[in-house]
Amino acid sequence: MNSEQALSHLKRDATLKPLIDSIDIPDFTPSGNVYFALLDSIVSQQLSTKAAATIFNRFCALFPENYPHSDLLANMTKEQLRSVGLSVQKSTYLQNVADFSQQYDLENHRWNEMSDDEIVTFLTQIKGVGIWSAQMVMMFTIGRYDVFPIGDLGIQQAMIGLFGMDKNDKKLKTKMLECAEPWRPYRTIASRYLWRWKDGAMKAKT
Repeated sequence: MNSEQALSHLKRDATLKPLIDSIDIPDFTPSGNVYFALLDSIVSQQLSTKAAATIFNRFCALFPENYPHSDLLANMTKEQLRSVGLSVQKSTYLQNVADFSQQYDLENHRWNEMSDDEIVTFLTQIKGVGIWSAQMVMMFTIGRYDVFPIGDLGIQQAMIGLFGMDKNDKKLKTKMLECAEPWRPYRTIASRYLWRWKDGAMKAKT
C-alpha cells in the first residue's frame, strides 16, 4: 500500500483532513499469526489493558517456550486454565480456537486468497469469536486496509463527536457506513485516526 496515496485520498474528507495533519499514527507490521491474535483477543475481553496483559502472560507461561501450541491447549484441563485467572467461559473459548486451528491451521492459513467478508464468516464459526474480534484481526494481524468496525464503541464515539451523529439514532450504524463510504479502500487507516482522535492524541507534527 502507498501510504501517501492513502492519506491523500482520506484528506478529501474535510473532517478527516485536520486529523491527519495533526495526529501521528505509528507504523506497524502485521504479525500474520491469527491463531495467537485470537487467543489474545479472547483473554483481553472486558478487562483493562494491564489486567489482560498479566493474565495472558500467565496463560502463555503454562506452555513450553511461552507459546500455547494448539495441540497442548486443546488437551489442557479447565482447572489448569483457571489457575491463571481465566474464567470457565474464556477457557472454553480458547480451546475452541485451538480445536479450530488444528483443523484449519490458523497460523499459516492463506488469508490472501480470501475476501474480507469470507474471513469474517470463516472466523466467526468459532464460538467465542465475534465480528468485532474478526475485524480487529483483519486490521492488525492480517493487515487488511479497508475494514470499518462499526460495532466498536471508540469508532462510534468518534463518529458522533466529529460528524455530529446522534448516539440514540437507531440508524447510527447505517449512517456511519454511508459517511465512511468515500474512504474506501482505506477505511482501516481512517479508523486508526478516529481512535487516536477519540483518545485525545492530537498533537502538532514536528
